[in-house]
Amino acid sequence: MRKIMTALAAAAVAVLVALSPPSGTSAAATPGTDGDLPSRAAPAVAVDHTVTFVNDTGKTVWIGSDVNNDGSRPLAALPTLEPGQSGTVTIPETAEPGHWRGKFFARQGCTGTSGSTFHCLVGDCGTFADHCERSEQPTSLAEFNFDTKDTLAPWYNVSYVNAFSQPVTIAPKNATGGGGCGTMGCSENLLPLCPPDNLTRWPDGKPMLCTSPNRDAKTPYSDMLAAHCPKAYGWSKQDQEPGNQVMQQCAQCSGFTVTFHSAV
Repeated sequence: MRKIMTALAAAAVAVLVALSPPSGTSAAATPGTDGDLPSRAAPAVAVDHTVTFVNDTGKTVWIGSDVNNDGSRPLAALPTLEPGQSGTVTIPETAEPGHWRGKFFARQGCTGTSGSTFHCLVGDCGTFADHCERSEQPTSLAEFNFDTKDTLAPWYNVSYVNAFSQPVTIAPKNATGGGGCGTMGCSENLLPLCPPDNLTRWPDGKPMLCTSPNRDAKTPYSDMLAAHCPKAYGWSKQDQEPGNQVMQQCAQCSGFTVTFHSAV
């Protein structure tokens, strides 16, 4: 998941980006990052899923992405979304190596010229506005495992193991069949509940980021998240706790909607 991306390494990856005009609100584990999943027999027909991003934060966001260090292909031409806009990418899971395992996040407070001085106050991952050249700074994550060899895939989860920057939800699109396919994450803004020692603020003094003091241990930070958002990771081993609800799968869906909610 921490593979550094070169500027144009993903130019050959087919990515569909479709921006819609502002319209108010719209409806949205990485196994191998916070947990592992067994391989299964390949499904009868493998298709590329889509992920649609919805910006309900009330601010401009720049979509960022990173992939596991397992041959997954980095994505380019990621959208910048004004408040109320949505954008869609196609996941290249049927191309070699037959899977895509990675994550998406909303970069915020970004300024500068893409390719030179561009940087972000939240989720910074390099100097490009439409893709990442290195792993992101701590932020809220939407994580996925698309695998053509796994009949239960895709798997998905919301992760706050590094930080909580805004509420995130993931919802399947056109889901059919039984089992799985639940909405993950939460839409509640948890920044007001952040332990004071873990909180940083925007220049205007408003809460900006709640950072985990230890992603690999239970802390007051992870306890707060477990109490208010049980369908998201609060620490890296939460999927090993009895009765946890942090990971989901949906074998029969056309894709997912990831919604970044307001943190004000």
